[in-house]
Amino acid sequence: MNPFNPSGNYYPITFKPQKRILLRNILWNNDQIGQISEANKDSSAAWSLWIERMRSQGQGIEPTMVESLRQRFNTFHDFADLVAMLRESAVESQSNKRWTSRFIFPFGANAIYEDLDSKESFSRDYINFTRTGELLYLMLSRSAFATDLTPKLKNLLEGHNIWNSLLGLLQHDDVTDNLSTRGKSYLPYIKHPIYDELGRDWLTLFNLELPGYDVISHLVTLGAYYIMLYQLKIAAEWNQTDKRTYFICEVVAPRKTLVRELSILNYQENATLPSKAIDSYINRIEQSTDWQEILLESPSTADAHARCKQYLMETVWWDGEDSASTPEALLADLKEQVQQRHKQHEGNVHREIGRDIGFISRRGTTRFRYAPTDSLLKTLLLANVPTRMEFREFLALLFDRYGLVFGEREAIQVVESDSFDKRPFDLNTTRLEQRLSSLGMLRRLSDGCAYVINPLI
Repeated sequence: MNPFNPSGNYYPITFKPQKRILLRNILWNNDQIGQISEANKDSSAAWSLWIERMRSQGQGIEPTMVESLRQRFNTFHDFADLVAMLRESAVESQSNKRWTSRFIFPFGANAIYEDLDSKESFSRDYINFTRTGELLYLMLSRSAFATDLTPKLKNLLEGHNIWNSLLGLLQHDDVTDNLSTRGKSYLPYIKHPIYDELGRDWLTLFNLELPGYDVISHLVTLGAYYIMLYQLKIAAEWNQTDKRTYFICEVVAPRKTLVRELSILNYQENATLPSKAIDSYINRIEQSTDWQEILLESPSTADAHARCKQYLMETVWWDGEDSASTPEALLADLKEQVQQRHKQHEGNVHREIGRDIGFISRRGTTRFRYAPTDSLLKTLLLANVPTRMEFREFLALLFDRYGLVFGEREAIQVVESDSFDKRPFDLNTTRLEQRLSSLGMLRRLSDGCAYVINPLI
């Protein structure tokens, strides 16, 4: 992974993602294939009927693309069986109804393509992936572990396996036509501790050499977690708060507890950090030397407005749409527009990513709080416990590395003294110990100490 572009700069890092229109038509825009296979015992007749229908119903494909498939399979029924089998590996098959937004398990390069709209142009869409994958790549490429990660990621993505090869049979020979250049995602910090923590965890997971594709789910979980953590930590830095970013985690109890109430409040506080950071950033513009010089040097309010507007267009890439007549009103317009867009997009990162990885939940209540699932706990354990680790040491590690608060030793460091009660956090850690034990990831040995165990070692 190279953090530089050919010009030796960090920005932009461009790439040309595949569309794989033929593959997607076959897998997701081709309901009749099973019926044709069952109704036509003669392979030649089945091929002819299916090709005819694809010519009329397929979208964005040339007739020659479909014709070439006949030469790659002994019979049409082999082809239909392969399609049926590959469909079983669909990712989120129930939530993505549009055929251009359905995806297959990432067996390798042949299974990777970008999200598209269903219009004739098949332009890039951001319903599923937004740009978090691009940001994740930039973070990994700038981490201290980028060199060690490169061969492992290359091997994973190239896909030297039968499934990736089978997917290649369902694609047009020339898959480089009409590819658009992407890569406008901007990551402002060249170095950041979060990049290194992310790289370290991914390398640890790769080194476990899990069977098959088991590592992918853990990579996805931690990758998403660090995207969320990055947003909150950077927001906290811009807010100039001395408080560390932390997450009070409830191990779900049968009834409401103090830990749950504190977790709800903690979630709500964290959710406001990015919005407050936007206000802080814009306020700093107003207080900056450049802005103040423009105000002092401008002979009139109209001139100051025009120069300030140009300054904002150059500084924050603002499109310049405003109804203001003064520099003060101009900043107010900017703040309003940015906050509105933030609510629709980046403001959802914390909640949506947290829910998707099993970190944020409303289970047992109507309000969000941090309640890690078993799968998330397993991922964290695999990334941090080489063989075994004393339970309290594990809790301290989760707090130091991820900001997770389960027990009273960690809670006392972040909870206000008038809200702190040791007993609920002790019960919380007891429930966590019981959960880990039921998952085969904790044992209490003869010395009376509880140890978390890496179940793969």
